[in-house]
Amino acid sequence: MPVRSPRLKIVRRLGAQLPGLTRKDAGRAAPPRTRRKPSAYRLALEEKQKVRFNYGVTERQMRRYLEAAKRVPGRTGENLLLLLEQRLDNVVFRLGLAPTIPAARQLVAHGHVQVNGRRLDRAAYLVGTGDTVSLASSARASDTLRAVADQEPRLRVPSHLQRDPMDPCAGRVISAPARGEVPFAVKEALVVEFYAR
Repeated sequence: MPVRSPRLKIVRRLGAQLPGLTRKDAGRAAPPRTRRKPSAYRLALEEKQKVRFNYGVTERQMRRYLEAAKRVPGRTGENLLLLLEQRLDNVVFRLGLAPTIPAARQLVAHGHVQVNGRRLDRAAYLVGTGDTVSLASSARASDTLRAVADQEPRLRVPSHLQRDPMDPCAGRVISAPARGEVPFAVKEALVVEFYAR
């Protein structure tokens, strides 16, 4: 797992709420005060770290997603965020089937998530339009997992996803994600600029 230090410490250091990383409130949203004005490199690094820590991806994965985002027409930074929003672990989290992205990743890795009725154990799988994501029968039998799925999601379910009204343990991808659905403030141009160095 890429995050090795306490999660609240990361949130405080970056000065932004990262809903995918932790359920806890950092208390103060401002980063620790420093005497110097932050350099352009530091600002770009912090934006990149926000994205990395929120989605729980490694540096190597970030570079691969950036290369894939460059091949898609449009703005590279937006394409990067939209690719990360399509990851299976993120979709499970955004549907409210798990409290955080690391918890969703664990569900996927343990084989508790199905896509179109097929069990998948790859958190990096990119979910496409029309795909159905649901908890497997083994996860539905667990009272703890069922209780999380029965609750209302912490974040508003984005417009590109739809929870099944009859089954709280399932949902569908109804369209491609939009830039406005990213649940935290990030300047994606600085992320692209960081990797262009």
